[in-house]
Amino acid sequence: MVVERIEDTKAALRVTARARRAALSPEERTRAAQAVAQHFFAGVAIPDDDVVAGYWPLREEVDCQPIMMRLLADGRSVALPAVVAAEAALEWRVWEADAPLYAAGFGTLAPAALAPKTDPDIVLVPLLGFDRLGTRLGYGGGYYDRSFAGATSRARLVGLAFAAQEFDLLPRDEHDIALDAVVTETGLRQFGDTP
Repeated sequence: MVVERIEDTKAALRVTARARRAALSPEERTRAAQAVAQHFFAGVAIPDDDVVAGYWPLREEVDCQPIMMRLLADGRSVALPAVVAAEAALEWRVWEADAPLYAAGFGTLAPAALAPKTDPDIVLVPLLGFDRLGTRLGYGGGYYDRSFAGATSRARLVGLAFAAQEFDLLPRDEHDIALDAVVTETGLRQFGDTP
């Protein structure tokens, strides 16, 4: 019964979060993506051998391409997620500079299925909403939470969002995995002690 109430609450919050995000103009979203990239590189330590997983943006999500392109230009390892099956964890595929991308589930793009697989050290996480405790409101499919829960090592989870997507407090289920940090156009906020 409590789980149903939490899911109903999350469903209503998703509607609000989508409306907040959709209210931003394309120009505002473009400027915000550039600011998010600047704050990310200024505030998130990335060891040389770390693999950073991004995502191919959908609809009005914060575009993390500025981050991924800079990482690729610097010769860093970048991965993108692919949906391989319903109710399964995401598969992280290494994206080589200039390698083509293909449909990877839910309208996203990722490297081909034959691309090398990896376990990322840092994951740039798309979201609909976040709160002051690092709770992430996702789309409800559970792909990211399943992937984080089943990972062989704990990646740093960095949400990318617009400031308008912040809520005071979001409900958190037992299976919801909190973010380590979130980056918006206004700056970086950390929720743990990991830079």
